[in-house]
Amino acid sequence: MRLRPPLSLLAAAAALLAAATAQAAPYKVTLLVRADDARLERNRVERAYLGHPGGPAGDGLGVALKEAAFELDAAGTAITVDTVPVADAAAARAAAQKAEKAGAAVLLTDLDAAATLAVADAVQRPVLNLGAADDRLRGPDCRPKLLHLAPSERMRADALAQTLAARKWPQVLLLTGPSPLDAERSAVAQAAIKRYGLKLAAVKPFKLSADPRERNLANPLLLTGGVAYDAVWVVDSDGEFARTLPYRTALPRPVVGDGGLVPVAWHAQFERFGAPQVSRRFQKAANRPMTGADWAAWMAGKALVAAAVAVPKGPQANFEKALAEGSVDGSKGVVMSFRPWDGQLRQPLLLTDGQGVISTAPIEGVLHPKNVLDTLGADAPEKLCKVRP
Repeated sequence: MRLRPPLSLLAAAAALLAAATAQAAPYKVTLLVRADDARLERNRVERAYLGHPGGPAGDGLGVALKEAAFELDAAGTAITVDTVPVADAAAARAAAQKAEKAGAAVLLTDLDAAATLAVADAVQRPVLNLGAADDRLRGPDCRPKLLHLAPSERMRADALAQTLAARKWPQVLLLTGPSPLDAERSAVAQAAIKRYGLKLAAVKPFKLSADPRERNLANPLLLTGGVAYDAVWVVDSDGEFARTLPYRTALPRPVVGDGGLVPVAWHAQFERFGAPQVSRRFQKAANRPMTGADWAAWMAGKALVAAAVAVPKGPQANFEKALAEGSVDGSKGVVMSFRPWDGQLRQPLLLTDGQGVISTAPIEGVLHPKNVLDTLGADAPEKLCKVRP
């Protein structure tokens, strides 16, 4: 005679099965982007300036979430994304507050520094910064729940300065553009030059202008003549002048910065650590090469997935802790995590001329007592962010 299991065991088994297959409420994510983003105008995207976005941030985020669909399903959770264009900081603040009231667990921003701060100040939820490289967001204007996927301007400058020091190119001619942003970035470049023992041969302004009286300010031979240097560092946030500078200098010297050799978060020709597979998946999904901006959005998706899998259901605070303290693989050969002192994602940077990846930073031989990735950007002892431990 066959024995049947007790009804209590059947009920318990059914309950366990139901619990295993039950789907937790999805984590809602709101992505705030610039309305009518000038960076994505057709004439700019077609020029493919190194270090500039090649398309919308949602492309990289979508690829990461698609890749993790099975993992999320197995954990019994999900992530949904709502993309909201905003025109300015005030609109970003209002959209962020609306998203938080609607249940958003995280907000992602591909905005300028002012709008990013407006979002961070408007909500109690974590904010992931995908695009603003401004160092003040990691320093005096940092926020407790503001995390940064994009490398900071200081990280990019440190990567270049390490490279010049390693190649023994100590004398640097610095060319700076006319915009206020160029002036800020030039100051960061000069600090990195000093930090790594390089020397400024000269600092000269350039300007692209239709005024015949200012044509000398855009003449590479005149700008780079009359001074001795080992490398030309060009700071050009617009990108138009920098791309024309290599091979046009008075002396046969390398160009670095925003033209020539450029530090980026990602390049589609990176060929190590599974990077080609990542680039191919993105190319197939978005029909364009993957850029550093896309990698930052992709990494944001991976960080969200890791936190959601670690905390598929439960208090928001647990999810936020898993997000801020977790580690993520970004196909660069190292495990990456957010720095507790400024919210910046530790990451290697790639040095590229646009055709391939020439080297990576931190440069081999650069040392740090705890994590060599912290040689790029602000380190813990500097205490630039006062609202974090």
